[in-house]
Amino acid sequence: MSDERLRIAAAQYPLDRLDGWQAYADKLAAWVGEAAGQGAQMLVFPEYGALELAALLPEDERADVAATYGALQAHVPNFIALHRELAERHGLYILAASIPVRQPDGQYRNRAHFIAPNGDYGHQDKLQLTRFERVQKLMQAGEEIAVFDTVFGPVGVCICYDSEFPLIARAQVEAGARLLLVPSCTDGMAGYQRVLIACRARALENQCVVVQSPTVGDAAWMPVVDENVGAAGVFGPPDKYFPEDGILARGTFNQPGWVYADVDLHRVDRVRAHGQVSNHTDWARSLSLPVRRLALL
Repeated sequence: MSDERLRIAAAQYPLDRLDGWQAYADKLAAWVGEAAGQGAQMLVFPEYGALELAALLPEDERADVAATYGALQAHVPNFIALHRELAERHGLYILAASIPVRQPDGQYRNRAHFIAPNGDYGHQDKLQLTRFERVQKLMQAGEEIAVFDTVFGPVGVCICYDSEFPLIARAQVEAGARLLLVPSCTDGMAGYQRVLIACRARALENQCVVVQSPTVGDAAWMPVVDENVGAAGVFGPPDKYFPEDGILARGTFNQPGWVYADVDLHRVDRVRAHGQVSNHTDWARSLSLPVRRLALL
């Protein structure tokens, strides 16, 4: 039997120019400790937030994307170990900021690690690459949609652009997810709005809860993520048992810090059973309808 109520913390995370690994570890420990002190049970960090570690690299490596990704690989084991230690210390779930992870063929996957309170962890790779990621010719799309079983029930992760593809989220929901986590990194208002609209649409059409966590602020020292805009948010369907606008929590635009939401996942079950509409169950019919084409030239 899963717990139905949880407190979620979504990060509006700034990329700071840190002077060493210990500075990064101290910053992350402070962030996690603050959220834990506010009673959070699940923490969500953004896409590419781990590129903050590029501050530890020489300037010539930071200027080259391939060199940056390659040099970051030395930090991946410590990055995972740090998040595991913090999750165990505070007894909570952490979706770590995504980080490029090198594959056997030399390409990279944009990977988000999801860590349990006991230190166990799994990952979700980004499945749909943006034009920027494709042009680099370094990043490789993931090949599996993951669903993580937790004490709060199954949880899905849609990394930024993945949230804009309804069938990815739908597969996670059909596997039992009532909660979707969306780490994001967008360098302009249009990109942020696309992911925001996608999050709210996924919450509406699946009658579930969706959490968005963005990078925020400028990081001129790191060309790959030099501009970051957005606000964290927690969204549900605009229907019975949820706010009329579907917004459970919303952060101040581009302001670093945590955004908290107290979520009752039992309301997902109730709205699916008794809501004004039945988006969750009506999906099957819409996908099975034939298409009729008419010539009206």
